[in-house]
Amino acid sequence: MDELPKLSHEKLDVYQKAILFLAMAAKIVACIPRGNGELIDQLRRAALSVPLNIAEASGRTGSLDNARHFAIARGSALESGAVLDAAFALGLIDQALYRDGKILIVPIVAMLSKLCMKK
Repeated sequence: MDELPKLSHEKLDVYQKAILFLAMAAKIVACIPRGNGELIDQLRRAALSVPLNIAEASGRTGSLDNARHFAIARGSALESGAVLDAAFALGLIDQALYRDGKILIVPIVAMLSKLCMKK
């Protein structure tokens, strides 16, 4: 199959990693036992917010406007990391899933931090 055309945000490494983390978040959610709906909802929302805000930032023309959306994405990525920490601390996910999630989310936060500072 030929490669599909890409929108500008799809070419960004941070966006690609954010999409991978979104898929990882779905795996994490599937492992969290019933009775933890608030944690599940928080992870779903935060993980989805990251690529959506990256895409929106890429569509903005003003550097301050796109930096604001990158900052929102960064906040959601940090929130996703905190949910991972909480799920692991509460014994809701195993160490392998926790490690895999952290391996994805930490560089996403780092990349978004740099994008927030660009002018």
